[in-house]
Amino acid sequence: MAQHSILRLHRIPPALPRLLTSALLLTALAACSPGLPLLQPQAQILPGQWPAQPSGKSAPVTSTPAAAIAWQDFYLDPALQELIHAALAHNQDRRLALLRVQEAQAAYGIQSAARLPTIGLGSSHARARVPADLNASGRSVVAGDQEVFVGLNSWELDLWGRVKSLSDAALGNYLALDATQHAVQSSLIKQVALNYLALRSLDERLALTERTIASREESLRIFKRRTEVGSTSRYALTQVQTLVHQAKAIGTQLAQQRALQAHALQRLTGLDAERLPQQLSTPVVLKPVAEGLPSALLTQRPDIIAAEYGLQAAKANVAAARAAFLPRIALTGSWGTASAELDGLFRSGSRAWQFAPTISLPIFDGGQRQANLNLQAVRQNMAVVQYEKTIETAMREVLDALSSRTMLEQQLVVLTEQRAALKERARLARLRYDQGASPYLDVLDAERDLLSAEQQLVQGREALLSTQVALYAALGGGYLAQGQSSAPTPSALQP
Repeated sequence: MAQHSILRLHRIPPALPRLLTSALLLTALAACSPGLPLLQPQAQILPGQWPAQPSGKSAPVTSTPAAAIAWQDFYLDPALQELIHAALAHNQDRRLALLRVQEAQAAYGIQSAARLPTIGLGSSHARARVPADLNASGRSVVAGDQEVFVGLNSWELDLWGRVKSLSDAALGNYLALDATQHAVQSSLIKQVALNYLALRSLDERLALTERTIASREESLRIFKRRTEVGSTSRYALTQVQTLVHQAKAIGTQLAQQRALQAHALQRLTGLDAERLPQQLSTPVVLKPVAEGLPSALLTQRPDIIAAEYGLQAAKANVAAARAAFLPRIALTGSWGTASAELDGLFRSGSRAWQFAPTISLPIFDGGQRQANLNLQAVRQNMAVVQYEKTIETAMREVLDALSSRTMLEQQLVVLTEQRAALKERARLARLRYDQGASPYLDVLDAERDLLSAEQQLVQGREALLSTQVALYAALGGGYLAQGQSSAPTPSALQP
């Protein structure tokens, strides 16, 4: 019955020529709306290649881009994977981002439905008595009105694309928030990984310090015995005691730092302290990633994709604001059957219809439409600036990570060689002291320098791993692996 109703409405052409003529006249009047200068993104914002890095031993890479490597495949440490799973389930910011995506999706559904006509089925049944003194015949009359109809409720003919532009804007907002929640997830995973690496580094430094304390306490015991029997001086004993106290002071500081780091990891993951990793000895392994080209950031970084969707939504809002200066044409109509009696509703000759097209264009609105156009134009310019800023931030993060990785690889080689040299120096210094060729002060300096070098080496390993984590995140790590390759491209929203 609804399809028959629509066919009936299309068979009523007499009002349409007059309606379109009026629309053209009003369009000519509205065409004088002033234009506004709109910014466009800079085309040369990304270089063709990454700048050459200083020569050094580079980590082996694969041909797989970082965005195509899921975080489960990049972070190969089982304990870290468990922490990331817990953080993704617990973090309130991520849950809020997911809810905002659902909100924007529902808003897009509402705006998209406005492009389609609303057809409803209704029925009206009324009966009334008119007194004799109110009737021209001088007699009281009892009359009835029975109707059953299918109605078209004020459907706007989107000749100028206003409704479509609003729908495109809602779609852009939805896709921007969807990409944003992926950016939130990527940032959360990065925070968990960095905190985990810092915790593992502190554990390793604590283990080194505890072994040093145990070794120096054993030396202190021996020197106390030697002092008691008079084979060494109390001055040498105080030097050994100084070494022990220095190591214990470092251990206390590291224990405090580990407690603070564990609290930060607890806040991110929502886990109890007992469920956090305790003194793991296995090394952390991260999968190598390919650097790719700078232009790949436009399709692999969720924050850049979100900014581009936001820019397209802003452009669609400007188009809708411009279309508001043009006349609006709406169709309202109904088709059905009517009769004075209920049993006559479906008899021949009871068919009834109504068709009421309308056209409207505000002549004076106090500058409201122009102010709205100005507002949307400013928001588009802000979206352009935000888009460029996001790309520049992404470039800086990638360049920082690449440069840091190269420098830290070289620094790690130097620290490894330094520790080996200081370890040999400490052995020789103790040997010379035992043979009486040098004072214990040489042993004191050598032991102190060796502990410092060992701590620096552990910190250097952590810094290199942290840089690899930052590079993975800066290259959009895991975004395409989450099924985003089939998502609409921002260019599809161009109004």
